[in-house]
Amino acid sequence: MAHGSQGRLTRRNVLVSGGSALGLSLAGCTGGGSEGNEDAGTDGGGDGGDGGNGGDGGPYTVSMEPVGEVEFESVPETWIANNGSWADMGVALGYEPPEALWLTGRYHTQYYDEIPDVSVDTSGMTDLFQDGVSKELFYELDADVHVIDPNFLLNRYEGWEQADVDEITENVGPFFGNSIFSRGYEWHGYRYYTLYEAFEKLSQVFQREERYEAFDELHGEFQGRVEEVVPPEEERPEVAVLWADGDQPESFLPYLMNEGTSFKQWRDLGVRDALASLDVQDFHSSRGQIDYETLLEVDPDVLLLRGQEAKTASEFRETVVSFMEDHDVASSLSAVENGEVYRGGPLYQGPITNLVLTERAANQVYGVEEELFDRERVSEIVNGR
Repeated sequence: MAHGSQGRLTRRNVLVSGGSALGLSLAGCTGGGSEGNEDAGTDGGGDGGDGGNGGDGGPYTVSMEPVGEVEFESVPETWIANNGSWADMGVALGYEPPEALWLTGRYHTQYYDEIPDVSVDTSGMTDLFQDGVSKELFYELDADVHVIDPNFLLNRYEGWEQADVDEITENVGPFFGNSIFSRGYEWHGYRYYTLYEAFEKLSQVFQREERYEAFDELHGEFQGRVEEVVPPEEERPEVAVLWADGDQPESFLPYLMNEGTSFKQWRDLGVRDALASLDVQDFHSSRGQIDYETLLEVDPDVLLLRGQEAKTASEFRETVVSFMEDHDVASSLSAVENGEVYRGGPLYQGPITNLVLTERAANQVYGVEEELFDRERVSEIVNGR
């Protein structure tokens, strides 16, 4: 690389003033210095929590596997993230969105339409993956912290080695993250974190622990509401979670429901995994596909199709569901006959999107129509009110 550490001021030493140009709309912010990213970089953080020892403006550390203990000279102002799980955590903490994601198209910001005074514009975000992942791009983005599990980068793209991770850490900024969304990767032999364990870690990085604590309290109450609407086990459906591309899918990538955060809403709703009884491997480890004939062997009560989140519910019914209803084999599936084919949610979810998606899922599989969480309260936490 043409870039090196010699003679270069790096973000490990100097934080450039000024927030991101990306569009996080947070109406009604208190306006105090502790709430703005620009001031957060100089006064030690927004909420002055106890995630490290940086509440007084000094350096602090946050520990997370697999990166270990990471030291921050001051609160990061700019950041990039692996996926929408981490991006949503940052938004929940009242932070500007990340400047880049692995694939920005998989960060479905329409879920924020449910929340007053919260919206995210991804038009200015950069895709990290562009026919590969360029180390040069990390220099160009010049982020204070890379909220990415470095092992994801090393194992999902052959162009990177540990020396490259070390170089970016030294010359640009540290890596901090864990691939929590799936437990299907063979290389992930270290600790996983739940959604809220990871959320707490990021709140410590951004020194916004009070917002995390407020969300954690809200989530606890939400979980209680969810438990109230879950029927007895014998009344819960068997569901199949599949990736389905396009409007006329003929084959699918199977997901086996595990402890990864991408399945949190389905675990919390207690649905049964129809594919668990089928001799298939999760696509994360096998990249194998199944067809309608294989699905007929299991005949799930409900089909949950991922890869369809860019569609509204009506657009999904008018395209994918309509195609399956007219398909020679798919039309014989019980889920198709009974109108139990739904969008299955995204791969990535954070604290805000999980609330929206769980409530949507409760409506899909149990017919729950009431709101299960307070939208205004979410808005107040995000906006620091």
